Amino acid sequence: MQRWPLHSLLIAMATLLLVLALLSLATGPLGLGFAESLRALLPDSPLPAHLQLVVQQIRLPRTLLCITVGAILGLCGAVMQGLFRNPLADPGIIGVSGGAALGAALAIVLLAPLSMVWQQRLGIGLLPLFAFLGGALTTTLVYLLGTRGGRTSVTVMLLAGVAVTALSGAAIGLLTYLADDQMLRDLSLWQMGSLAAGKPRDILLSAAALFGLLIFFMRDAGALNALLLGEPEARHLGIAVQPLKRRLILLTAAGVGVAVSTAGLIGFIGLVVPHLVRLIAGPNHHRLLPLSVLLGATLLLAADMLARIVLAPAELPVGIITALLGAPFFLWQLIRHRHSALE
Repeated sequence: MQRWPLHSLLIAMATLLLVLALLSLATGPLGLGFAESLRALLPDSPLPAHLQLVVQQIRLPRTLLCITVGAILGLCGAVMQGLFRNPLADPGIIGVSGGAALGAALAIVLLAPLSMVWQQRLGIGLLPLFAFLGGALTTTLVYLLGTRGGRTSVTVMLLAGVAVTALSGAAIGLLTYLADDQMLRDLSLWQMGSLAAGKPRDILLSAAALFGLLIFFMRDAGALNALLLGEPEARHLGIAVQPLKRRLILLTAAGVGVAVSTAGLIGFIGLVVPHLVRLIAGPNHHRLLPLSVLLGATLLLAADMLARIVLAPAELPVGIITALLGAPFFLWQLIRHRHSALE
């Protein structure tokens, strides 16, 4: 099957992302046309101040955060599927999301007064910090459980990730039982994912993480291609498999930790995006990784726009939209792989 040139695919996806980003500025309960939304970005805009505020302070930051978070999730999903050599893999399978959710629950339920003090003095609450630390610590634990004698077992890591995620869920259930009504609402909204409260620091953090991850992952694109042949074959080709695994796992944990700390739990982007990219561009990670960045940003931005208009003027959490789109895709893939395994 002949593939399109990489530059053509990059231009096409970047153009689609740009169009959606501009449409995102005009999407919301407040009736603003496309042209008005663009004029609201101008420093000497003739539009009323409240309309400029909506576009500049609410919709533009939300759009930028959506792009960076979606790009991180798509990129990390592509790396995880290449590392585990499994198209059903997702960054959450190694416990990152579960650990981040537990960290956020601790910050919301047990440390709410301290979080308010931090918010007033430092401009940042404890929730993003604890979510990031929870994801990082969980990944470190899963990695240590799966490593013995300098060798890492992917199977043991997956099982450890499932166990740690289950323990995190039990701990979150206990915290939910102890929480009051406001804490329950905050915890529920965070677990369903939301990009509505995008702040400049969140955008800068996620953009810096995306830039760094893309640089490091592209350097390992050739090694990931070799790993698709199997670990013994990759070693024969001169790939240091163990350091590669360790590096990719820790970098993925850091990226997903940043994403969930700024936007909450948003599932299935890391699962769906790499598979769709492979259908149009093939499994070569030199093509797969940059295209997953663009498609991840595009898919999450489209889901966020849908979340804003489905129940307007109310708004659905974007995590619900991604789950409604991603869960059927996951089941379809599972059925396909089951049939392949039974044939």
